[in-house]
This record gives sequence, structure tokens and C-alpha cells, in this order.
Amino acid sequence: MNDRGLPLSDSDIFKAQLYKYFTDKGKHDSFIERWKKLDELCGQIFHPSNGVPMDELFTRYMYFQRAKQGIRTSTTEALRSFYEKDSYSILKNSKTFDDLEILANFWNDVSNQDTDVFSSRVLRKLFVLNYAPNGMWCYLVSVYYMQNKDKDGKLDDEKFYKFLEKIIAFIWAYAVTNPGVNALRTPAFSEMISVVNNKEVTFADYLFDKDSTKKSIENFKYYNSRPITKSMLAWWAFNDRKQKLVSIENVFEIEHIYPKNRQESEGGLSNSENLEILGNKALLEKRINIRASDYRLCDKKKYYDGYENSRGKKDGTEIVELREIAETKKDYTEKDILDRNKTIIESFLKYMDTEGLIKKKEK
Repeated sequence: MNDRGLPLSDSDIFKAQLYKYFTDKGKHDSFIERWKKLDELCGQIFHPSNGVPMDELFTRYMYFQRAKQGIRTSTTEALRSFYEKDSYSILKNSKTFDDLEILANFWNDVSNQDTDVFSSRVLRKLFVLNYAPNGMWCYLVSVYYMQNKDKDGKLDDEKFYKFLEKIIAFIWAYAVTNPGVNALRTPAFSEMISVVNNKEVTFADYLFDKDSTKKSIENFKYYNSRPITKSMLAWWAFNDRKQKLVSIENVFEIEHIYPKNRQESEGGLSNSENLEILGNKALLEKRINIRASDYRLCDKKKYYDGYENSRGKKDGTEIVELREIAETKKDYTEKDILDRNKTIIESFLKYMDTEGLIKKKEK
């Protein structure tokens, strides 16, 4: 139990081990101050559904250590079990605590969308990854950062951008063809080892067959409850070069451009299942989505574009595509849904091919 009468978290155990190590070095006072600052920082950055924020930092660092040890097994042991090996040998090293502080500062820069640290294009990719179908990207990026940061804690922008492009394409496609984070562990852990050995991330052993992948993407049921649905919509929104970076704090929901209620009342679609395909969905700010959910496109336009009333100005959406749809179309029909759906899928397959993730056909 800790001093508040609560069960000890994993990071409480690790703190005790680090405290003992730094006390033996005569640096216990400085350690206490550093730990307090790190704990506060993690509380601002990480919001795990289970455990405490500091546990999340130790988890991300664990994957870096696992990769350095060449561990490929897809079964991940408990956090405490990993660090307690060899009498907590990883924690009995001053570099470990330095690394934890450096890693936390990196994720703080990501969380703050710091333009002094990252280019606009990198921040756009990090925004998209914030809508990833699972959390594996955080571990891949943590490993990449710890291995590739320079002495000032910075990354090469071009190389980092290419790395983010690659993992987005792979994780998104894998979430459709091999649902579940457990399936992703095998290729992800393999590439983490490539990263720490300064090899290019290629996912060469896990390339996709173009035809079967296309069928999987086309036939997948993109219900709102499935994380990959919002993931695909985030990728598609930022596939448009005109789309500007938006705050990571904005809450986005899934908009049905052709509303469900309209289909129920008018039956305008020959196939009601087309309501749930990607061609009929987009990201939209929650504050707007609530107001615009049941309207025809002609009525939604003012919500997409923004308007003024007696209570002041109401901002429109920051999603460029929705503004363009409102500007160029009087109505959004079934043909529009199907055409846009085809464009999204073809664009994603082209993206995968550009990233070298499609198997080359044998001649």
C-alpha cells in the first residue's frame, strides 16, 4: 500500500527501486525532485484507461528495452514482471531515469503539437495517428524516437515523416485484414528490432496482396463502433493537402453526410447499407455534429460553413472536404456516396503501394 492507503501501482514499485539506487549514489534529494516533476508531466500527457500515467511512460520505455534485447515474442509480459528481472537491473542505471525524462518530454511535445519541435507535415501525421485503431503506434514511435534522437533530443524531420507514413499505412491496412491489436504485435515487434538495429522499417515479411486487400477494405463493415472507421476518416481528411492541422484537443465524431433519419423518412437510398460505408462518413466536430445530424445537405451547409445569429458567430468545421461538399453540391446523393467511397478506397490502396506495402506480382 502507498501513503494514501491505495494498492501500489507498478510505477510505485519502480520509484522505490530507483530511490534506493539514487540514495546509494548520494543523490536521493535530486531524485525526489526529478520524480515529482516527471510524475506531474506524465499526469498532463497520459490518460490511460487502466493504471496510472507513470505506468504508461514505463510501458513505452519497456518496448524500447524489449527491442534492444531482441525480444520478438508476441506475448508481452506484465510491466512489473519485465522490470523486476535480474533484481531490477534496468532501473539500477542512471541512464534509465534520464531516458524516461527524455521520452516524457518527447511525448509532451507531441501532445502540445509543438511547432518548434516538429514540422507541419509531421504534426499532421501525428494527428492522424491520434485516431489509430489501437495504441501500438505509440510504442513504435517511442522505440523510433529513443533510437534515432540526436544529442539535443531532436529527430531528422524527413526520416521521421517517412517512418510515420509507413506505420500509418501498415497499421490501418492490418486493422482491416487482421483485426485486433494482438495480431499486430508480431509485425510490430519485428520492426521495433529493425529500428534499434538502424535498419529501415519495411514490414517486408508482412506485405499485402492487392486484390485480397482491396476486397477486405471494400467488404469491411465500417460501423461507428469500430475504431478503424474513425481512423480511416482521419487519414482521408488529412490526405487532402489543403487540410490544415487542427488542435488535438478538438473532439471529432463521425458524421453521416446523408443522414440516417432522412433514409428512414424518405428511403432515398436504394441500399440502406450505403449509409454506413466510408463514402457517407466524415469527421466532424462534436459541437457541430449534434446540430447537423438530421439535416439535408442544403440545410447542413450553414453548420459546415459557420453562421451568425443573435447570439453571435458560430464557427464552421475545420474539415476542408465538408466545406467543399457544402460549396459545390446542392444535395448529397447515393451516387455521391458510392463515388466518394470508391475514391477513398482507391486512394488508400495507392497510398499502401507508394509505401511499398503491396506485394509485387510475379511475372
